[in-house]
Amino acid sequence: IEGKKNNAVIFVRALAGTLGMLGNFYAIDHLVLSDASMLNKMSPFFVIIFSFIFLKERLTFFQGFTVVCAFIGSLFIIKPSFQNVDFFPALIGFLGGMGAGLAYACVRYLGQHGVNGAVIVAYFSGFSCLFTLPFLILDFHPMTIFQILCLLGAGAGAAGGQFAITAAYTHAPAREISVYDYSQLIFTTILGYFLFGDIPDGWSFLGYFIIIAMAVLVFLYNNVWHNDSEVKG
Repeated sequence: IEGKKNNAVIFVRALAGTLGMLGNFYAIDHLVLSDASMLNKMSPFFVIIFSFIFLKERLTFFQGFTVVCAFIGSLFIIKPSFQNVDFFPALIGFLGGMGAGLAYACVRYLGQHGVNGAVIVAYFSGFSCLFTLPFLILDFHPMTIFQILCLLGAGAGAAGGQFAITAAYTHAPAREISVYDYSQLIFTTILGYFLFGDIPDGWSFLGYFIIIAMAVLVFLYNNVWHNDSEVKG
Protein backbone atom coordinates (compact mmCIF):
# COMPACT_ATOMS: atom_id res chain seq x y z
CA ILE A 1 0.00 0.00 0.00
CA GLU A 2 2.83 2.38 0.88
CA GLY A 3 4.48 1.74 -2.50
CA LYS A 4 1.21 2.37 -4.35
CA LYS A 5 0.70 5.63 -2.44
CA ASN A 6 4.24 6.74 -3.26
CA ASN A 7 3.62 6.00 -6.94
CA ALA A 8 0.45 8.10 -6.85
CA VAL A 9 2.32 10.98 -5.21
CA ILE A 10 5.13 10.69 -7.78
CA PHE A 11 2.50 10.95 -10.53
CA VAL A 12 0.93 14.04 -8.92
CA ARG A 13 4.40 15.55 -8.52
CA ALA A 14 5.18 14.98 -12.21
CA LEU A 15 1.79 16.27 -13.41
CA ALA A 16 1.79 19.33 -11.16
CA GLY A 17 5.41 20.11 -12.01
CA THR A 18 4.75 19.82 -15.73
CA LEU A 19 1.64 22.02 -15.60
CA GLY A 20 3.49 24.52 -13.43
CA MET A 21 6.34 24.63 -15.93
CA LEU A 22 3.97 25.11 -18.88
CA GLY A 23 2.10 27.83 -17.00
CA ASN A 24 5.37 29.64 -16.34
CA PHE A 25 6.40 29.37 -20.01
CA TYR A 26 3.02 30.71 -21.14
CA ALA A 27 3.28 33.64 -18.74
CA ILE A 28 6.82 34.42 -19.89
CA ASP A 29 5.58 34.48 -23.49
CA HIS A 30 2.67 36.85 -22.80
CA LEU A 31 3.68 39.02 -19.83
CA VAL A 32 6.40 41.41 -18.81
CA LEU A 33 9.29 39.07 -17.97
CA SER A 34 9.64 40.24 -14.36
CA ASP A 35 5.87 39.82 -13.76
CA ALA A 36 5.98 36.22 -15.00
CA SER A 37 9.06 35.52 -12.87
CA MET A 38 7.50 36.92 -9.70
CA LEU A 39 4.22 35.01 -10.15
CA ASN A 40 6.28 31.81 -10.38
CA LYS A 41 7.96 32.80 -7.09
CA MET A 42 4.62 32.31 -5.34
CA SER A 43 5.46 28.60 -5.19
CA PRO A 44 7.16 28.67 -1.72
CA PHE A 45 3.98 30.09 -0.20
CA PHE A 46 1.88 27.41 -1.88
CA VAL A 47 4.25 24.81 -0.42
CA ILE A 48 3.22 26.04 3.03
CA ILE A 49 -0.47 25.71 2.14
CA PHE A 50 -0.23 22.26 0.54
CA SER A 51 2.04 20.96 3.30
CA PHE A 52 -0.61 22.03 5.81
CA ILE A 53 -3.45 20.43 3.83
CA PHE A 54 -1.86 17.17 2.67
CA LEU A 55 1.12 16.60 4.96
CA LYS A 56 -0.61 17.84 8.12
CA GLU A 57 2.31 20.10 8.93
CA ARG A 58 1.63 22.81 11.49
CA LEU A 59 0.67 26.20 10.07
CA THR A 60 1.57 29.03 12.42
CA PHE A 61 -0.19 32.38 12.52
CA PHE A 62 2.97 34.01 11.14
CA GLN A 63 3.07 31.63 8.16
CA GLY A 64 -0.60 32.22 7.46
CA PHE A 65 -0.03 35.97 7.62
CA THR A 66 2.83 35.83 5.08
CA VAL A 67 0.80 33.62 2.73
CA VAL A 68 -2.15 36.04 2.77
CA CYS A 69 0.11 39.06 2.24
CA ALA A 70 1.96 37.31 -0.61
CA PHE A 71 -1.40 36.53 -2.24
CA ILE A 72 -2.36 40.21 -1.95
CA GLY A 73 0.98 41.11 -3.53
CA SER A 74 0.26 38.76 -6.43
CA LEU A 75 -3.05 40.55 -7.03
CA PHE A 76 -1.17 43.80 -7.63
CA ILE A 77 0.78 41.98 -10.36
CA ILE A 78 -2.21 40.15 -11.84
CA LYS A 79 -4.50 43.21 -11.60
CA PRO A 80 -7.69 41.14 -12.02
CA SER A 81 -10.01 42.92 -14.44
CA PHE A 82 -11.83 41.86 -17.58
CA GLN A 83 -10.51 45.04 -19.21
CA ASN A 84 -6.94 43.94 -18.49
CA VAL A 85 -5.63 42.10 -21.56
CA ASP A 86 -2.87 40.55 -19.43
CA PHE A 87 -5.30 39.08 -16.89
CA PHE A 88 -5.52 35.60 -18.44
CA PRO A 89 -1.75 35.04 -18.89
CA ALA A 90 -1.18 36.49 -15.39
CA LEU A 91 -3.72 34.02 -13.99
CA ILE A 92 -2.01 31.17 -15.85
CA GLY A 93 1.33 32.30 -14.39
CA PHE A 94 -0.20 32.37 -10.91
CA LEU A 95 -1.59 28.86 -11.37
CA GLY A 96 1.84 27.81 -12.64
CA GLY A 97 3.31 28.93 -9.32
CA MET A 98 0.58 26.95 -7.57
CA GLY A 99 1.46 23.83 -9.58
CA ALA A 100 5.13 24.23 -8.69
CA GLY A 101 4.21 24.60 -5.03
CA LEU A 102 2.16 21.38 -5.12
CA ALA A 103 5.06 19.61 -6.85
CA TYR A 104 7.51 20.73 -4.15
CA ALA A 105 5.12 19.59 -1.42
CA CYS A 106 4.98 16.16 -3.11
CA VAL A 107 8.78 16.06 -3.24
CA ARG A 108 8.85 16.79 0.47
CA TYR A 109 6.45 13.89 1.13
CA LEU A 110 8.43 11.50 -1.06
CA GLY A 111 11.69 12.50 0.59
CA GLN A 112 10.18 11.82 4.01
CA HIS A 113 9.17 8.35 2.82
CA GLY A 114 12.57 7.35 1.49
CA VAL A 115 12.03 7.76 -2.25
CA ASN A 116 15.35 8.39 -4.01
CA GLY A 117 15.68 11.88 -5.46
CA ALA A 118 17.05 10.53 -8.74
CA VAL A 119 13.87 8.47 -9.19
CA ILE A 120 11.71 11.57 -8.66
CA VAL A 121 13.73 13.62 -11.17
CA ALA A 122 13.77 10.80 -13.76
CA TYR A 123 10.01 10.25 -13.47
CA PHE A 124 9.31 13.96 -13.82
CA SER A 125 11.64 14.33 -16.81
CA GLY A 126 10.14 11.34 -18.61
CA PHE A 127 6.56 12.36 -17.84
CA SER A 128 7.06 15.96 -19.00
CA CYS A 129 8.62 14.78 -22.27
CA LEU A 130 5.76 12.37 -22.99
CA PHE A 131 3.15 14.95 -21.95
CA THR A 132 4.45 17.59 -24.36
CA LEU A 133 5.32 15.21 -27.23
CA PRO A 134 1.82 15.38 -28.87
CA PHE A 135 2.05 19.18 -29.03
CA LEU A 136 5.44 18.89 -30.72
CA ILE A 137 4.10 16.42 -33.30
CA LEU A 138 0.73 18.08 -34.02
CA ASP A 139 1.92 21.71 -33.97
CA PHE A 140 5.51 21.45 -35.17
CA HIS A 141 7.21 24.61 -36.42
CA PRO A 142 10.77 24.51 -37.78
CA MET A 143 13.09 26.74 -35.79
CA THR A 144 15.62 29.17 -37.13
CA ILE A 145 19.30 28.85 -36.25
CA PHE A 146 18.93 31.77 -33.84
CA GLN A 147 15.96 30.10 -32.10
CA ILE A 148 17.91 26.84 -31.78
CA LEU A 149 20.80 28.74 -30.22
CA CYS A 150 18.38 30.45 -27.83
CA LEU A 151 16.89 27.08 -26.91
CA LEU A 152 20.34 25.61 -26.27
CA GLY A 153 21.25 28.69 -24.25
CA ALA A 154 18.10 28.33 -22.16
CA GLY A 155 18.93 24.67 -21.54
CA ALA A 156 22.52 25.46 -20.60
CA GLY A 157 21.41 28.29 -18.31
CA ALA A 158 18.79 26.13 -16.62
CA ALA A 159 21.26 23.26 -16.18
CA GLY A 160 23.87 25.61 -14.73
CA GLY A 161 21.29 27.09 -12.39
CA GLN A 162 20.22 23.62 -11.24
CA PHE A 163 23.82 22.64 -10.49
CA ALA A 164 24.32 25.88 -8.54
CA ILE A 165 21.06 25.44 -6.60
CA THR A 166 21.89 21.80 -5.85
CA ALA A 167 25.33 22.80 -4.55
CA ALA A 168 23.81 25.57 -2.43
CA TYR A 169 21.17 23.32 -0.88
CA THR A 170 23.81 20.63 -0.31
CA HIS A 171 26.03 22.94 1.75
CA ALA A 172 23.40 24.98 3.61
CA PRO A 173 19.89 24.49 5.03
CA ALA A 174 17.07 25.51 2.70
CA ARG A 175 15.73 28.05 5.19
CA GLU A 176 19.03 29.94 5.07
CA ILE A 177 19.32 30.34 1.30
CA SER A 178 15.79 30.16 -0.15
CA VAL A 179 15.33 33.94 0.03
CA TYR A 180 18.24 34.47 -2.37
CA ASP A 181 16.18 32.86 -5.12
CA TYR A 182 14.27 36.13 -5.29
CA SER A 183 17.38 37.86 -6.64
CA GLN A 184 16.19 36.41 -9.96
CA LEU A 185 13.76 39.32 -10.11
CA ILE A 186 16.66 41.76 -10.42
CA PHE A 187 18.09 39.93 -13.42
CA THR A 188 14.74 39.37 -15.15
CA THR A 189 13.79 43.04 -14.74
CA ILE A 190 17.12 44.21 -16.19
CA LEU A 191 17.13 41.67 -19.03
CA GLY A 192 13.47 42.29 -19.81
CA TYR A 193 14.13 46.01 -20.13
CA PHE A 194 17.24 45.78 -22.31
CA LEU A 195 16.15 42.84 -24.47
CA PHE A 196 12.40 43.42 -24.84
CA GLY A 197 11.79 46.96 -23.60
CA ASP A 198 9.60 45.62 -20.75
CA ILE A 199 8.78 48.20 -18.09
CA PRO A 200 6.62 46.96 -15.18
CA ASP A 201 3.99 49.42 -13.94
CA GLY A 202 3.82 50.85 -10.44
CA TRP A 203 1.28 48.27 -9.23
CA SER A 204 3.60 45.45 -10.30
CA PHE A 205 6.50 47.00 -8.40
CA LEU A 206 4.27 47.24 -5.33
CA GLY A 207 3.42 43.55 -5.72
CA TYR A 208 7.13 42.71 -6.05
CA PHE A 209 7.86 44.62 -2.86
CA ILE A 210 5.12 42.88 -0.86
CA ILE A 211 6.04 39.35 -2.00
CA ILE A 212 9.78 39.87 -1.47
CA ALA A 213 9.11 41.49 1.92
CA MET A 214 7.13 38.40 2.96
CA ALA A 215 9.96 36.13 1.75
CA VAL A 216 12.47 38.16 3.80
CA LEU A 217 10.20 37.98 6.85
CA VAL A 218 9.98 34.19 6.50
CA PHE A 219 13.78 34.08 6.17
CA LEU A 220 14.22 36.16 9.34
CA TYR A 221 11.61 34.12 11.19
CA ASN A 222 13.32 30.83 10.32
CA ASN A 223 16.89 31.95 10.91
CA VAL A 224 16.83 34.74 13.48
CA TRP A 225 13.66 35.18 15.49
CA HIS A 226 12.67 31.51 15.65
CA ASN A 227 16.20 30.43 16.57
CA ASP A 228 16.36 33.12 19.25
CA SER A 229 13.11 31.87 20.76
CA GLU A 230 14.44 28.31 20.78
CA VAL A 231 17.63 29.40 22.52
CA LYS A 232 15.66 31.35 25.12
CA GLY A 233 13.32 28.40 25.60
